[in-house]
Amino acid sequence: MADTGLKVSQREVTGKKTRFLRREGQTPAHLFGHGMESIALQCNTVELQDMINRKGTTRLLNIKIGREKESRNVFIREIQRDTITGLLLHVDLYQVDKSKKIKLALPIVFKGTPPALKQKNNIIEHIVTELTVESLPDDLPPQIDVDLSVLTGSNQAITVRDLKLNSAVTIDANPDQIIVKISLVAEEKASASDTQAEDGKAESAVAEGKSEKK
Repeated sequence: MADTGLKVSQREVTGKKTRFLRREGQTPAHLFGHGMESIALQCNTVELQDMINRKGTTRLLNIKIGREKESRNVFIREIQRDTITGLLLHVDLYQVDKSKKIKLALPIVFKGTPPALKQKNNIIEHIVTELTVESLPDDLPPQIDVDLSVLTGSNQAITVRDLKLNSAVTIDANPDQIIVKISLVAEEKASASDTQAEDGKAESAVAEGKSEKK
């Protein structure tokens, strides 16, 4: 479902002059989409930040430009922030046709605690943190939840094949792609390697001793 809406207006100020808009509490934005010309926009910074905080960047949103009667369905495609203050500098919005499928990268949210971590020397490795999916805009989930409670022992993993999503949503990835797995800590692996190396040296020493006796 789309958000209740964000009011925006067309923007005439461009280039370096947009800094004056920011001082007035307005964030510059661009709206673009397939088969349409890009539109320069501006919106209230506080309202925009509030929407981002509540909805994130992977939910379908409604915006209403000026006096237009019809709302537009959009996704936030890119957010630019000040590297020091974190304040909004610019936002790109992508307009979608709700009757056509789109592709979007969704974040993976890990939930629960793996029972395997109660075992000594086990660690968890997060291999993938987002996946690209395809579906109609209204069917897109805001995120992909991964239940870690199924990981009960060493060397177990969750792959793309194991994910449970709406049948209307297709994941654009190899089904065997590992998302998260349980592994032994590096120290344990190193210890095993050292033991093998020592055994090898011992065998060599014995072999050399026998050779000298001959």
